[in-house]
Amino acid sequence: MADADLDVIIRQLAKQQHKSLTGAVKARRDRYLGLAGKAKDAAGKQRFRQLAKIALEEGTAAAKRLQMSADNAADSYARAMRRAAETLAAQQAATPKKAAGKTSAGKTAAKSKKSRKR
Repeated sequence: MADADLDVIIRQLAKQQHKSLTGAVKARRDRYLGLAGKAKDAAGKQRFRQLAKIALEEGTAAAKRLQMSADNAADSYARAMRRAAETLAAQQAATPKKAAGKTSAGKTAAKSKKSRKR
């Protein structure tokens, strides 16, 4: 995992969280449906069924928002790293030509002057 890109890791962790959150939502829905089955009157059954429906909708929406947020973060990270790599490559492409020409010529001239003085 040390060599893996962080955007891939972000997506993997979000997928795990999405699965666990979806499982928790389904468990909560099942709990409410179980309470609806145990309810004595029709109004109680209807109330628990409605709670189960709302819990499922809200939990599913939260899971989708979590997944979307993680995807956005992973995409943003990947874009930033691409830009950084392009910027670094552009700087390295421009810098060595100018610096290498000046430093190698300057070093050669300095060495030849020292050898002449002796």
